[in-house]
Amino acid sequence: MGPRITALAIAAILLLAACTLGSTAQHPKSTTSPAVPSPKKVAWTACGAFQCGTVNVPLDYTHPQNGTIGIAVIRKPATDVGDRIGSVLTNPGGPGASGVQFLRDNASAMGALNVRFDLVGFDPRGIGESSPVRCLSSQQEDAFNALDSVLDDPVEKQALIDADKNFTAGCEQRSAKVLPFLDTPNAARDMDVIRAALGDDKLTYLGFSYGTFLGQHYAHLFPTHIRALALDGVVDPNLSANDLLLAQVVGFEKNLQAFLADCRSRASCTYGRSGDPGTKLNALMQRLDTSPMPVGNRALTRALAIIGVLTPLYDQSAWPYLDRALTLVEQGNASVLLSFADLYLGRNADGSYNNENDANYAVNCLDRPVPPDVGAYDALGPAFAKASPFFGPPTQYSNLACAYWPVKPTGSVGPITADGAPPILLVGGTNDPATPYAWAQAVHQSLAGSVLLTRNGNGHVSYFASSCAETIEDSYLINLKLPADGYTCTS
Repeated sequence: MGPRITALAIAAILLLAACTLGSTAQHPKSTTSPAVPSPKKVAWTACGAFQCGTVNVPLDYTHPQNGTIGIAVIRKPATDVGDRIGSVLTNPGGPGASGVQFLRDNASAMGALNVRFDLVGFDPRGIGESSPVRCLSSQQEDAFNALDSVLDDPVEKQALIDADKNFTAGCEQRSAKVLPFLDTPNAARDMDVIRAALGDDKLTYLGFSYGTFLGQHYAHLFPTHIRALALDGVVDPNLSANDLLLAQVVGFEKNLQAFLADCRSRASCTYGRSGDPGTKLNALMQRLDTSPMPVGNRALTRALAIIGVLTPLYDQSAWPYLDRALTLVEQGNASVLLSFADLYLGRNADGSYNNENDANYAVNCLDRPVPPDVGAYDALGPAFAKASPFFGPPTQYSNLACAYWPVKPTGSVGPITADGAPPILLVGGTNDPATPYAWAQAVHQSLAGSVLLTRNGNGHVSYFASSCAETIEDSYLINLKLPADGYTCTS
């Protein structure tokens, strides 16, 4: 995820969760929209060490006269004003992650870019400060997230179906105005309005995870408006929603096994000192299924514990924190593992939530159709359990909420073309759990003229995990210097 993980910065793991379990993709339709008026230049105001502003965009690009919404933007101006190239727009993924918060947390880790570029982040429509979609109260969201997603009996299955239906009904009740317009092509159109409002003739863009999917859409819709696109942690638009999910389950299982193997091999891994860590982890989940662990006035359920384990797997440098969290659970203290789940789910210390989870569904359910019948999800069981005994069963029904979504999907499955665009840099990690390496390879094959940079190693996205990858991506964005196709970095 974001910067290299430290004890104080572990919250940044979430910011690139981009394609977290349940993320989907979509193929854009080539449609012509009525002309959108040229945007005004951004009126920047100071906001701490940054500058903040708003870019107004049409809510509905097919009827731009029907009102606008504001897109929140933030920037850190280039430090070398005399040699400034322009702006580099960034997106941390999700869908649902705040690009404004991402830049606040990660600008210092992009120092080389900041010399020549204004670093710019934005909250895509429906997210963060940009007309955020909301579906549940904080109390309702607590219950929704804690619900057991391993459906052991008909009662648990019906509870999950009811929860998904209540969630989608809440989205419609609270956010009906914006729900039809939160698909990725519309967010890509917003990016072009932002580009113009920043005063850039062409777009320079660094997108992570779902942000690579957003970048692919931009390249399809505006191929001649591109200066440079670096897409790190590539999402494949050629897979169905449940096939994407299955590939992620495989990826997280590989990273979990890598963590467990590392723990077995190191005397410093405390969770491995009193028995096999994998055996203990499975036994813990069985206990939590029937007896959640109290944490203050809350409880660590099996569902929350699984998310707590998943979160540090985004970044190998966070593995020591997972070791610490599991060791504390062994001692009867589940607070750290629960805090990891809270980080992933966007739960704040006061019990409120950001809207990342709501927006993740809102975008994904529009971007890609899912099977409408629960029987199709029942049939996924064997494949998901085989892919990961740990993550498979609780993930099997993750896309079911989209079957009840109040707005019909606008997208379809298929390659995204970018005819007329300059070469695009794709970056894939060989054991990336959230955006498997095969996805980068597939997009490389279908996106003419693209160049693939490979990082050998675990964890999600490469820019913050490998100085080699960071240097190459920076060189491309600054100097338009591409690596040799197939070049490989180590983490």
